[in-house]
Amino acid sequence: MGVAALASVPAPVSVLVPVPVPVPAAVVVPEIDPFAVMNVVGLLAFAVAGALKAAEAGLDVFGVSVLGIVTALGGGTTRDVLVDRLPASLAGTWDMSVALVGVGVAIVLIHSIAGRVRDHPAFLTTDAVGLSAFAATGALVGVDAGVTSFGVVILATITAVGGGSIADILIGRVPVVLRDDFYATPAVVGGLAFLVARAVGAPTGVPSGLCAAVVFSVRLLALRYDWRLPRV
Repeated sequence: MGVAALASVPAPVSVLVPVPVPVPAAVVVPEIDPFAVMNVVGLLAFAVAGALKAAEAGLDVFGVSVLGIVTALGGGTTRDVLVDRLPASLAGTWDMSVALVGVGVAIVLIHSIAGRVRDHPAFLTTDAVGLSAFAATGALVGVDAGVTSFGVVILATITAVGGGSIADILIGRVPVVLRDDFYATPAVVGGLAFLVARAVGAPTGVPSGLCAAVVFSVRLLALRYDWRLPRV
């Protein structure tokens, strides 16, 4: 082949193939279930409060455990029965396990409490936490069950005060909710706050969080300033 023929052959064209740039995968943040969070908080707090109440009443270890469990599970079980739902405490072992942990914490804690247990900040605080968390779970279950706004407030209140009321009856006391203590009213106010938050279109989790915060705040204010409902 001559030089002229070689010159007529076109030179190879270099083709640039684009190299794909890896795109970082989006970080998926798991959605927090408000009911699950409030339920665990309420179970722990009420188990501690109920067990402390039982220890003050002079019950043995078994009695303390029973009263702690009843306080933790009583309100939620009553709530679930009212909306024709299998109680969570009977559907699995999680709720019972959390309650037993709370009882264990109370047994350790009781030895460091001097004076009347029901006036001690440890009891009053855990009881207020349980009241607020369970009011929120009651409201959430009410919405899920499709009850009326009135029903949501009622379920919030029953869930919050039910376990403690059963525990008081077991140790021969008039339930605090029936006395002149400002106890059930915070749960009612919290249920109303839950409804208001839902009515204005608050994001998921906000209504239950607001409900718990309102109940906790009102209860602590009632303890601080000795608020009481008027007698007839």
